[in-house]
Amino acid sequence: MGEQNTHLVHSPALEPLYNDFSVSSLKLRNRFVMAPMTRENSPGGIPTVDNVEYYRKRAAGGVGMIITEGTLVRAPAAGSSASMPHMYGKDSAAGWRSVVEAVHGEDTAIVSQLMHMGVMRGDKPEFEPDVPTVGPSGIGVNGEPIGRALTLAEMDAIKDAYVESAKLASDLGFDGIEIHGGHGMILDTFIWERTNRRDDKYGATLRNRVRFPVETVSAVREALGPDFPIIYRFSQWKVGQYDAAVASTPAELEQILCPLADAGVDMFHLSTRRHWLPAFPSASSDQHLGLSGWAKKLTGLPAIMVGSVAVDHPFVGDDPADEQGRDEKLRLVVEKFERNEFDLLALGRPLLADPEWVNKTRTGKTDEIVHFKK
Repeated sequence: MGEQNTHLVHSPALEPLYNDFSVSSLKLRNRFVMAPMTRENSPGGIPTVDNVEYYRKRAAGGVGMIITEGTLVRAPAAGSSASMPHMYGKDSAAGWRSVVEAVHGEDTAIVSQLMHMGVMRGDKPEFEPDVPTVGPSGIGVNGEPIGRALTLAEMDAIKDAYVESAKLASDLGFDGIEIHGGHGMILDTFIWERTNRRDDKYGATLRNRVRFPVETVSAVREALGPDFPIIYRFSQWKVGQYDAAVASTPAELEQILCPLADAGVDMFHLSTRRHWLPAFPSASSDQHLGLSGWAKKLTGLPAIMVGSVAVDHPFVGDDPADEQGRDEKLRLVVEKFERNEFDLLALGRPLLADPEWVNKTRTGKTDEIVHFKK
């Protein structure tokens, strides 16, 4: 899983990221976040003692906040695997309560990511295999037909499912929720022109395509009240479609993110595959800004940056020649933070390999870090 390696930026360079942070009622001891990573390790959708320990170890390792793996909302065709955890039902609730208590016991905040996979569920799912896959128009991220289009009544039911799961997360003591609106999940495919070919008020124009995600956020905000934190995850890329661009210009990104902010989002989580690359290199101004920097500039809201932080190995589909080394990636992280391009830094693979990455980095024990090995 990992290998010993002594090459890493010294911890003092990252010291600003150990300052505390707050937004709405969310208060964090530092700026490091465990990114959501699907593990498919909850049989029957119910978190187990293994899940409790998995999250507790990362909390004890020093992160300020954990965003859980995607938890399925109670809606037909929401997930692909029977081992993806649910955010509904008595047994799942009990499992998540244990997770929350364990993470809070380590002085770390925890946020539940709510997810409906939509067309990313595929056409041969393990979970609810007899239920047809659904999406805005029955079109996958590759542009090919899959499943069927949602009816308006079904869309209302999905909004209700997000509300149900958000309220449950609040009741269980989670410190906030994250609505997964990236990577080809159902809300993401409503926004993207390739996957949304509807001719009703939810399609045809970008303003219409963003309507369903906005309505979902609004419904959740109304149910939770003004102070419970809502994070929204957004990405340009989709699984298997790494060059996808929902927004081709900063103006289009503004048309997506600002209505979501107005609907009640407190913070955006901008999922990129390489945090150091500019989001719109041909933009006439601010050419250096990454996606998180643009989100802050356009909405004025805090942003989480993520994307191959502190790993050497290329992500699936990457050209190894494109990769920066770990040291250089972390140097660019500090540079971007000093330019106010992000507020929180999410780590994925580094924390899979070494739950103690944050503590070891801060205390200068970088030679003891177990680095992710592909």
